[in-house]
Amino acid sequence: MSFAVPLTRKEAVLRQLRDEIITGRLKPGAAIKDAEIAARLGVSITPVREAVTQLAAEGLIDISPNRTRQVTQVTQKSALELIDVMMVLACAGFEWGVDNLTDEHLAALRGKLDDFAEGLRHGNATVAAAAGADFSTVVILASGNRELQTHVDLVVTRTLRVLALTAESEVWNVWLDGYREVLELLERGDRSGAAGRYRQIYRDYRRRVEAMLFDEDH
Repeated sequence: MSFAVPLTRKEAVLRQLRDEIITGRLKPGAAIKDAEIAARLGVSITPVREAVTQLAAEGLIDISPNRTRQVTQVTQKSALELIDVMMVLACAGFEWGVDNLTDEHLAALRGKLDDFAEGLRHGNATVAAAAGADFSTVVILASGNRELQTHVDLVVTRTLRVLALTAESEVWNVWLDGYREVLELLERGDRSGAAGRYRQIYRDYRRRVEAMLFDEDH
């Protein structure tokens, strides 16, 4: 019988704050005040402080020398740099894992792609983002390099936060169409072609982000 392991207070606060930052409910530059967050979430200050420390390590919160904290500011330069790093890491993992894919892996990819599309259809960008990230994870973990996946996860989280995309954003189509074509190539046995198409997703994604407007005063 399966069961869900309860979250600790730190994990619950961490998940909540990370989601608020990624979705843009906590805006870039917003002050992070432990007591206010603790009162809002109904927890003590300790798990809030622990969660903030973790989010600072993930690059989502900036802690200044005088110990004030705020949600990390967004610039086009920072967004493009994150995408460049994500492309290097994820594409390496995909290329290392693609030759190890089995029929079970392909079935898992189909399931993640369906979840991705379903999340977008229902207007749930959080669900769509998780399923999209899991699509890549299936292949990267097939490489056997879990350390690489850890770093990819971190950069993906920061990139999602930079863009804070709604489910209606056309940027999702870069991933949805790309993943569909990648899976079609894999199902035809063209693994080299799939790796090339996967890398193209990042090039197209970068171009879309480069064309987006950012508040460079930050």
